[in-house]
Amino acid sequence: MVTAIFIDDEVILLSGLQIMLRQLCPQINVVACCTNATDAKIKIKELRPQLLFLDINMPGKSGFDLLNEIDTQNIEIIFITAHNSYALQAFKYSAVDYILKPVDEDELVEAVKKTCKKIEDNQWKNGLDSFLHNIKISTIPQEMKLCLPSVTGFQVIDIKDIVVCIAEGAYTNFILSNNKKITASRPLLDYEELLQDNSFIRIHKSSLINVNHVKQYIRGEGGSVILSNGMEIEVSRRKKEHFIEMMKTVFKY
Repeated sequence: MVTAIFIDDEVILLSGLQIMLRQLCPQINVVACCTNATDAKIKIKELRPQLLFLDINMPGKSGFDLLNEIDTQNIEIIFITAHNSYALQAFKYSAVDYILKPVDEDELVEAVKKTCKKIEDNQWKNGLDSFLHNIKISTIPQEMKLCLPSVTGFQVIDIKDIVVCIAEGAYTNFILSNNKKITASRPLLDYEELLQDNSFIRIHKSSLINVNHVKQYIRGEGGSVILSNGMEIEVSRRKKEHFIEMMKTVFKY
């Protein structure tokens, strides 16, 4: 059993979540419910839960205020939020678990499943530090950080340092501005969907580039680009028009 505390100022939501967990996630043992950060801080110190279901926006102290006042080293967190798209981007980049309001049963089960796996594997606090960083500068996407899952855990990188992402089967190789290569255990399509609103574009079936690192375009049937680290990447004929249009938009050509 995984011990958990609910922290949300919406009493009806708390009751509904408890019912859903009893029915769908019997591995979770809810040891306390709190409607504010002050009471939650006391209960966390007293009961030492393994998991928090934490609302972000609460009267008085917010969920972020609470996190700054407690030791999160051995606590996993599933955020409960109705936040805007910038905040959702911060969640996704940071690989932290979250549930949108109103709570969907399938999303709840999936978040609990992933979090329990982290606890079982003793992979505490993955992505939390980068999430707190990202949420502070969520209106500046290029300044955000990205958590990359690997077979041993996570690595955190600055998005602005990503030059190109290259597909390698079910994995993705990230080439950074210092030419360091990091292999992530997710396919390129996942990162195309994740980064598409942050100046990244798929220019070939195996390549996703950061247009801020494009130094030159060489004409051809599809052509190719020279990136800031000197790499030359082919542009597929099918992707050429979309690539050129995006370059005009980004650089006001």
